[in-house]
Amino acid sequence: MNHSIICYILGLVLRFEAVFLLVPCIVAIVYQERAGWAYALVGLVCFVLGTLVTRKRPENLLYFAREGFVTVSLSWIVMSIFGAIPFVLCGDIPSFTDALFETISGFTTTGASILPEVESLNHCSLMWRSFTHWVGGMGVFVFLLAVMPMAGGYNMHLMRAESPGPSVSKLVPKVRDTAKILYGIYFAMTLVEFILLLMAKMPLFDAVATAVGTAGTGGFGIKNDSMAGYSMTIQGIVTVFMILFGVNFNAYFIILLAKNKKDVFKIEEVKWYFGIIITTIVIITYNIRHMFGSLFEAFHHAAFQVGSIITTTGFATTDFDLWPQLSKSLLVMIMFVGACAGSTGGGIKVSRIIILLKTVKQEMIYFVHPRSVKTIKLDGKALDHETVRDVSAFMVTYVIIFAISFLILAFDNLDMVTNFTAVTATINNIGPGLELVGPTRNFGLFSPVAKYVLMFDMLAGRLELFPLLLLFTPSVWKKS
Repeated sequence: MNHSIICYILGLVLRFEAVFLLVPCIVAIVYQERAGWAYALVGLVCFVLGTLVTRKRPENLLYFAREGFVTVSLSWIVMSIFGAIPFVLCGDIPSFTDALFETISGFTTTGASILPEVESLNHCSLMWRSFTHWVGGMGVFVFLLAVMPMAGGYNMHLMRAESPGPSVSKLVPKVRDTAKILYGIYFAMTLVEFILLLMAKMPLFDAVATAVGTAGTGGFGIKNDSMAGYSMTIQGIVTVFMILFGVNFNAYFIILLAKNKKDVFKIEEVKWYFGIIITTIVIITYNIRHMFGSLFEAFHHAAFQVGSIITTTGFATTDFDLWPQLSKSLLVMIMFVGACAGSTGGGIKVSRIIILLKTVKQEMIYFVHPRSVKTIKLDGKALDHETVRDVSAFMVTYVIIFAISFLILAFDNLDMVTNFTAVTATINNIGPGLELVGPTRNFGLFSPVAKYVLMFDMLAGRLELFPLLLLFTPSVWKKS
């Protein structure tokens, strides 16, 4: 284990967090809020500590998979701890445990909140909550790799540890160029949504917070009713962009830069993704048609909530906990499916679901024809055994973590639906669940122990389980 390079990169992350903390500071100046001093102070501390740690470049700049995974996990924990401190200092969230829960929920783009209401918060705190979504959506290391050179050709280990999905590939030969392309697309899409929201007469502050929250598929609302109080036009714009940010960004690369644009229609995951969305919207629209004034209104709310849940954004236009059981069951099912790999969304990922279904199909064929030799293909390409094994290992680990978390939450003596959907909403980085953690409720009712379990689930879900679990593996820390 190369400890020096891990400390060095952690120092770089702290310096970048100092830059990110300038955003709430600027908002505090604009709105003349005293709370801005808390963000300025923590930003200064981050910059000083980061500068001290990075003042000397390590002699050994090599890092491999385990260093990459450990570095990413520690960085997200460190970012969350320092990102939580301003909430406590300014008094918006006095409890450090609650502030840490809120910050981890922000960076992991979960959007689960412990706050009973948010409109009493300072504007700078509201912006910091939403901006953490944007930072965490594409990932701080993708940003870091995009703006500054790192050590040699080993950057892919950082990118793989942070990027969602069963596999990560370079869009272009250089990892840094790949990171630039990803963040370029990410920023451009955020800007387009922001402009459209302004054109739809959304207030400037609301438009910024909503755009960055949608881009990161996070879901922290700046209003107590989330998105319910805005016009149907604004809700429609957010619906479209939530779904777009849940698409594999490789598709946008093909549309923008690839020579053969038709290749985008060959991406199997994207076709499944839109197929699931359309099918679910149609079924839910029919199921809730009697609850709204018109079929179009039912379609509007169904589309918004399906887009919000499958992309793990977590915004809400209505209390879907009051919907019929069929609709709620479908929403819970797509909570597990999640968005595409290589997007800003969470969940198991559509590509993993496809691979698992094809694995089951292959096993059934094998039982009937034991001597047959068939490979599992995705997008017309045969998947290697390692990818299929990784997906299977991910699912086993996912189920184990889910079961243990669900069991620990049971000690709080809350109802089973609340506990089940609370774990589902956090490990899949969604936000709201059902019953006591529904779209009009919050996670503040859980005990401190339960909150730390849910924080672990949020981090594990965002980092694809294994990078976080490696922190608890003693052999990883031994010097090689």
